[in-house]
Amino acid sequence: MSYFHAVLLGVLQGLTEFLPVSSSAHLALAPRFFAFPDPGLVFDVALHFGTLLAVLLYYWDTWLRIFQGAARDPRGEEGRQLGLLVLATLPAVVVGLAFESSAEAAFRDPRRIGVCLIVFSVVMAWSERRALERTTWRAAGLRSIFLIGCAQALAVMPGVSRSGATISAALLLGLTVPQAAELSFLMATPIVAGAAVLKLRHLAVADMTGPFILGVVVSAVCGYAAVGAFIRFLPKSGFKPYVIYRVALGLAAFFLAS
Repeated sequence: MSYFHAVLLGVLQGLTEFLPVSSSAHLALAPRFFAFPDPGLVFDVALHFGTLLAVLLYYWDTWLRIFQGAARDPRGEEGRQLGLLVLATLPAVVVGLAFESSAEAAFRDPRRIGVCLIVFSVVMAWSERRALERTTWRAAGLRSIFLIGCAQALAVMPGVSRSGATISAALLLGLTVPQAAELSFLMATPIVAGAAVLKLRHLAVADMTGPFILGVVVSAVCGYAAVGAFIRFLPKSGFKPYVIYRVALGLAAFFLAS
């Protein structure tokens, strides 16, 4: 892999991991768009280490407060918050362990990616119109948190988008836009970490080339910038620009497959 391709994929991963446009779809389609060999799932997972670093740094203070508070008083507010995040993570863990490899392989086909991109763009648009926006994730009930976790599990399919699915579900279940986004990114942290660690066994020392390392660094920098920009602009822009982009990309995926 060239340095140019590594930078390109690092930028795509960093920007799209946290935007509701599906990073896995972009990583699967990019080699076809730009006519270079598919680097495969191992490189995809390596790039996830970069975005994991980005979201950890962005929410470091939040995670530190939650863990310190939970350690002092497991039954206190921070202990409850940690419990909610664990509950939200469970569905994706179960689905990921059972189906992730087969789902990612099957859904790397451009036509299937295109279907997921377009179908879930409709879901996102509908959820925004039906949003209730009345509570925070910390005050949400166990049922709501679990359902949002189930939405995250759908992101095992390229084209769905983890943030798109979780924020849409959170809006339908009454969370405000900023709270839905924060919960989505906090939920993503253990999932991205788990996926990367789970596939670490496929990574050999020989894979740690210059382009490989550069891609990870680029994905971390772009991911950190994407989280901040998304949180600032989502309350103003809503899902509309992302819905339009997803439909366009979905149609392009069908064109690639023809």
